[in-house]
Amino acid sequence: MTTAQQPEKIVQQTRTVAELVDYIQVLNTEIQELYCLDEIPWVLGVSWGKDSSTVLQLVWNAIAALSPEKRTKTIYVITTDTQVENPVVSAWVHKSMQNLKVAAKKQGMPIDPHLLQPVIEDTFWVNLIGKGYPAPRNQFRWCTPRLKINPANQFIREIVRANGETILVLGTRKAESAKRAATMKKHQVDRVRDRLSPNASLPNSLIYTPIEDWSNNDVWIYLNQCDNPWGQSNKELFAMYRGATADNECPLVVDTSTPSCGDSRFGCWVCTLVNKDKSMEAMIQNDEEKEWMQPLLDIRNELDIQDDRDKRDFRRIWGEVQLFERNKNGEISIEPIPGPYTKYWREHWLRRLLEAQTKTRRTAPENMRDITLITLEEMSEIRRIWLEEKHEFDDSLPRIYQEVTGEEFQDPRPGADYSLLGRDEWIVLEEICEGDAMHLELMAKLLDTERQYRKKTRRVGIYETLEKCFNTSSRSPEDAIKNARLKRELSEAVSQGDVAKVKQMTLGDVAAINEVDEAESDEQVAWASMKFKKENSE
Repeated sequence: MTTAQQPEKIVQQTRTVAELVDYIQVLNTEIQELYCLDEIPWVLGVSWGKDSSTVLQLVWNAIAALSPEKRTKTIYVITTDTQVENPVVSAWVHKSMQNLKVAAKKQGMPIDPHLLQPVIEDTFWVNLIGKGYPAPRNQFRWCTPRLKINPANQFIREIVRANGETILVLGTRKAESAKRAATMKKHQVDRVRDRLSPNASLPNSLIYTPIEDWSNNDVWIYLNQCDNPWGQSNKELFAMYRGATADNECPLVVDTSTPSCGDSRFGCWVCTLVNKDKSMEAMIQNDEEKEWMQPLLDIRNELDIQDDRDKRDFRRIWGEVQLFERNKNGEISIEPIPGPYTKYWREHWLRRLLEAQTKTRRTAPENMRDITLITLEEMSEIRRIWLEEKHEFDDSLPRIYQEVTGEEFQDPRPGADYSLLGRDEWIVLEEICEGDAMHLELMAKLLDTERQYRKKTRRVGIYETLEKCFNTSSRSPEDAIKNARLKRELSEAVSQGDVAKVKQMTLGDVAAINEVDEAESDEQVAWASMKFKKENSE
């Protein structure tokens, strides 16, 4: 609904209830005037938390007060389903979208709801389990653009292409955090009018923030005192926030002296950008009927460990060793940047997720028994990545799926179950390689590369692909890291103009390594030339 990041405390503007009522009347007129000013369509982004629900309700009431002939401009209401939202919140979102759609049609409102989702290649589990991306951190926050920003921006761009421009209506407030307040203040410089700012990331779109100066208490007073026009209960939303508060304290807001539960935050249940998922912990603690979510919290906590280098490859995702300067307790060392999760751990996360899904479907309340933590389409894409990009032709996904669920995996991708190599060949290869993980990886890549090129009419690029297999997988981790360090030292010596060191390294270790590299390269080319000479000549 909102990011899981706890907001920094800042001073909030205080209004009495009477002042808030008067302010809402002014805001109602402002919304009506802005709506009727031109033909620019509106896109109203909602997460169905308290802030965006407030804005949607304000806009709905203002437009509903207009005569039907003036309600000519479409207001697109968009919600992004990340597919890893807190299940209770996700159920609320889907229910809200359905109620909004039905009510808009019944009441003749120009509101068009759209539930957006990331493309399959960008979903959380395809990236983490399929590609091996590590659990998100502030230094590598790969999830937010893929899951939230891209789907919304794509929709807005389509509206801009169709209409030339658009106005994006948001429930952002300065009181959310000091950072949010500073960002909003920065954008005020180029404002077109009050609460209407240019969109820095999307050309030909403006951002309208009607409740930017509201406090948490303003929001809860409004929601608790004004009926929801599309039939949803604001009391349910209030109860959900209360259940997500650690001490279960969320008093009814009747005046500005009463504290609200406005600091309760919801987000993705897998979020590792915060120290704890306090909202889910509170839900489980406060309500026995929500204890079924414990397996999800366990997975989230297992993902969120301080040092996961033992679970990750020593190379980056493209197969290259990349070094960084590490400062631990004042001791400087040059270490490889950890890459994606290894095969073992990717399979581990898949198994854990399927186990959690199977268990929650048995223990969740009746209305949540159809919960889906990972979709069939996501698993199909994960399987494709493991087979085609990582060359793991043992094809472990269907086996893991059947072991955990007791059901056969039905892959929707055409031709997915046809392969010349499989589990039996992988076992034989493991025996041949005698526990040498890099040797197994190299042999698997070479065999699978040949398989992938087997049916091509022209095998253009096969030599380059085979060479890449050797470059990324022919050295032991120790040798690959040593080679990367030598190259780094040589590069630093060159940049510093240290001629003596460059000569020493060039004539010494680097020369020896290059000789080995050239010998390996000659062997590779000779072997590949002999192997594929006939095919290329045909």
